[in-house]
Amino acid sequence: MTTVDANGVALGIESLGEDDAPLVLLAGGTTMLSWPATLCERLAAGGRRVVRYDLRDSGESTTADPDAPAYTLRDLAADAAALAHALGGRPAHLAGIGVGGMVAQVAALDHPGAFSALTLVGTRAVAPGPPDDDLPDHDQAIMSQLFAHPMPDWTDREAVAEFWDRTPGTTPPVQMANQMGTLFSKLDCEPRWRERLPEIAVPTLVVHGRRNPLFPVANGEAIAREIPAARLIILEEAATAIPDAAAGKVAGAMLALG
Repeated sequence: MTTVDANGVALGIESLGEDDAPLVLLAGGTTMLSWPATLCERLAAGGRRVVRYDLRDSGESTTADPDAPAYTLRDLAADAAALAHALGGRPAHLAGIGVGGMVAQVAALDHPGAFSALTLVGTRAVAPGPPDDDLPDHDQAIMSQLFAHPMPDWTDREAVAEFWDRTPGTTPPVQMANQMGTLFSKLDCEPRWRERLPEIAVPTLVVHGRRNPLFPVANGEAIAREIPAARLIILEEAATAIPDAAAGKVAGAMLALG
């Protein structure tokens, strides 16, 4: 793992495959570890350079002021385009998972020349906050359970899960910013991008877990309807993550996009 300077920030990355191979850029949701190693290895074995990266405020990437984040989803989209350029300059296959999928949609719309294909996993077509009336919201029981858990002792590395353990700093405000900032910290995006989805002209794959409690499957189905000629794969036994058992199927569909 290393960092790359792009769009005025440092982004933590991990790279697999040959440097001169076509680039598949994986936007984390929020950290690069949202993308399973098994999938990355399958893509690299298919002749791609695979780079997964941490969004701002997560993992090894630049940390902002947790009380006043000075960026939006549109800035995160610009990060993706700048990173693709820094890694070789040729149009890249951009993939995003969760909130990274929101970033990927905006990036494909705002920076179409930077990307040759698009994969969207377990995401939705509206920014954090209340969804549109026709889209299902988070499973409220799951969300209540999520926020009912007490915060760990940030100074005790044994008490912190792998996602949190990679975050620089040990003070609670910084730790919280690094993992929750991009999800709940005023990541507005104006103008709205859902109505622009028909403008996406690159080959697009939408992957969604049938059991996803954060973004129920109808969110993925809506994205696939609204992006011209998008292919939809529903993983019947999956929730928010891509299980190793589905890595071959997902990698094959991504490689088929080009």
